[in-house]
Amino acid sequence: MQIRLLGTGGADGIPGLYGNSRVSRYARKHRGKDIRTRAAAVVDGNLKIDLGPDTWHQLARDGLDARDWTALIFTHSDDDHFAPRELQYALFPFNDYDYVGFQIYANGVICRRIMEEYPDWPFEVSMTRSFEPFTHSGYMITPIKAKHKDDTDEDAHNLIFQNRDKTLLYATDTGIWPDVTWEFLSTFAIDCLIIESSEGFNSTNYSGHLCVQETIQVVERLRNMGVLHCESRICTTHHSHQGEGTHAELEAALNPHGIGVGYDGLVIDF
Repeated sequence: MQIRLLGTGGADGIPGLYGNSRVSRYARKHRGKDIRTRAAAVVDGNLKIDLGPDTWHQLARDGLDARDWTALIFTHSDDDHFAPRELQYALFPFNDYDYVGFQIYANGVICRRIMEEYPDWPFEVSMTRSFEPFTHSGYMITPIKAKHKDDTDEDAHNLIFQNRDKTLLYATDTGIWPDVTWEFLSTFAIDCLIIESSEGFNSTNYSGHLCVQETIQVVERLRNMGVLHCESRICTTHHSHQGEGTHAELEAALNPHGIGVGYDGLVIDF
């Protein structure tokens, strides 16, 4: 299996769109891995995770083609992950297509917004729910409950992908998982974990994201549970300039714990 991290930044990217933080200033000067577009990924070239406002740039930068997607799978409806107006470009009059080449999978909030925005458009939309697996082109995909939003507002998801003997967990936009998620994960063996570390070295009172120390704690708990094994690949995503960490500084803190720091365009084969 392969995952490509198209974007590894938080809500306003790095440098922050209107930001003048130390990390933003450093990124503007040094560029490279410190430039982070909004978090998104693609699995095996055809399973697209989230559709944010930086999608066009990410595909052009990496020489990719959205026509290769067979599925578009959403995690939740925050603006950096769900830019519904970008869907209009998949069909006439922006091209000659009268159908969309990918199936959309999303929670109830996103499904309703797509149907309201495009009531008569030929989008195939399937509603996803935490802990209810579905299949697509030979993959078993299981949304799990993230700790990011009030359950009464939205069922925010992290995503498990299984294909043959490989298992990937994509876990962005979550704090420490609720007990029901930990219990559910205990039955899995994860070969690759993509995990957020939005708050970096600047932990806040908000419980819907992880700081560096919490990221380490989550990884260690998964290791102790046997969910992560000795050959599991582990890499971060969804970094904020407000987290007060450059790419090198994050590496210095996370690499000793066997956790890689993701960057835009990173490809992981496992």
